[in-house]
Amino acid sequence: MNLPDHLLPFDWLWPGWGLFALVLFWAVRTAPWHRLKDADRLNLWLGACVLLMALWSVKTGIKPGLNFHLLGATAATLMFGPQLAFIGLVIVLTAVTLAGMSGWQGFGWNAVLMAALPVAVSYGIYRLVDRKLPNHLFIYIFLNAFLGGALAMACVGLGATLLLQAAGVYPAAYLQDNYLPYFVLLAWSEAVTTGMAITLMTVYYPEWVGTFDDARYLHRK
Repeated sequence: MNLPDHLLPFDWLWPGWGLFALVLFWAVRTAPWHRLKDADRLNLWLGACVLLMALWSVKTGIKPGLNFHLLGATAATLMFGPQLAFIGLVIVLTAVTLAGMSGWQGFGWNAVLMAALPVAVSYGIYRLVDRKLPNHLFIYIFLNAFLGGALAMACVGLGATLLLQAAGVYPAAYLQDNYLPYFVLLAWSEAVTTGMAITLMTVYYPEWVGTFDDARYLHRK
């Protein structure tokens, strides 16, 4: 994660920028911007972006491009939906890149790996659970928040490993032994952090979680 400049070969940069441009175009075109016309909702979205900037700045690593930090993508997706969550994470990535914690050349791949991928996984799990399982508070929290956060982080780790391996940046054996296994621990941390945050919000501030409807999950039980 947080690929610095000159890490990926030049030929590998353009596919990342292309994928990022396609997802960004879709997000901007289909985002429910009308929700942000409400001042409280806009302040919540901007406040979440600032909080995620702080979260992303707390990181550790072993080599260039091989660093670790929590994402908060699943919580953002459950709160704002996939489009606004992705756009918010792009804003966060822009801020950390301006701060020198990431590279502009790899911005496209960074956005795909740390924003588009975890948002897609999180929202996919939410849609599957919403369609196939009963509307129950514990199902919502444990599957969408805990499991969703863990799987989103695991997919980011796998995606980053495959990219660095395919681009020939690091040997496959080194990545599999010294990078990918750490995402098991990071996935657990992401799951706990996301689960606790969503639990507190659904209990005390359910209006903050856009995918949560207390009339469906609580009042009819």
